[in-house]
Amino acid sequence: MNSELLSRTECTALRGLAIIGIFLHNYCHWLGPVIKENEYQFFGKNAEAMGRAIHNFDELWVMHVLSFFGHYGVPIFLFLSAYGLVMKYEKGPSLITGANYFRGAWDFVVQHFRKLWLMMFVGYAAFLMIDFITPGPHKYGFVDVAAQLLLVNNLLPTPDKVIWPGPFWFFGLMLQLYIVYRLLLYRRHWGWTLGAMVLCTLIQMACGPESEELNRWRYNFVGGMLPFGLGLLSARQPMLMNKPVAVCLTVISVLMIYSLSMSYFSWFLVPLFVCSFGYSLVKVLPSWSMRPLVWMGEISAALFICHPIARKIFIPISRHGDLYTGLLIYIVTSIALALLFRAMLRGISSRS
Repeated sequence: MNSELLSRTECTALRGLAIIGIFLHNYCHWLGPVIKENEYQFFGKNAEAMGRAIHNFDELWVMHVLSFFGHYGVPIFLFLSAYGLVMKYEKGPSLITGANYFRGAWDFVVQHFRKLWLMMFVGYAAFLMIDFITPGPHKYGFVDVAAQLLLVNNLLPTPDKVIWPGPFWFFGLMLQLYIVYRLLLYRRHWGWTLGAMVLCTLIQMACGPESEELNRWRYNFVGGMLPFGLGLLSARQPMLMNKPVAVCLTVISVLMIYSLSMSYFSWFLVPLFVCSFGYSLVKVLPSWSMRPLVWMGEISAALFICHPIARKIFIPISRHGDLYTGLLIYIVTSIALALLFRAMLRGISSRS
């Protein structure tokens, strides 16, 4: 019997669930009347507003939920990335071969940098062109663009003001986590991973809720270590989850996500329950609902890099009052663009 927590199909479906949350969040949270998220900092007013909105259904309710919680697709991506690293490199061929340890680490980082860079470059170049031919282009600085191309823009001061398009901070985050994994956590005792998770969480807790210090930590690997570490531990420890347990865990996770999001120190633990919600949900969904999630998972990388393009073009529709019309057009065009970008990336990869 397969003792792994997630099958390949379930991983792909979970990736689809994550990208749905991310690309819908990245549209809704730009609309003025919609409640904003607590992603890099904790704003009590946002949590209080979400608490009131949950119990008062109105026409913006769906957008409130997507805006406030949709960004938690990122921790699911981090969880899946770590899970995949273990399945590929720890339960597969070894990376360490005696004296070639540092050469192996260098090759590993370069290999993953190339994959990240190719996706980033294609999406970034296309977005730059669209940004400059549509109203309100971003003011780019030389250092900002160079740092994006080198995947180090997370390290710049006030990263939320210099990274554009905003979602592209993820590439620098993943590069950092690949380095940390390969140098510190690869095939180490589970205590190393747990220690990194605890240390990184304590570092964030020592910051003020609305501080720029917290903002910068959370743009970098410190802010992503909790779900990433959970992915490593979950892949290393064989486990089975039957449907009744999965149903209970799904319900408990939803309740914990909401309740923990309402106060500062408990907010740091929300990514753990977002991940448990995701991997338990894909075990209870019927097959007819899994198929579209798997399909979305298959185009998730392309959708991630192209959805800022569709947002820049079509968000004025929602800002001028047709909220859900603009959202629907954004969804349709983002998915269509993702199919084109996936074909483009496959063509480039096959020639490189």
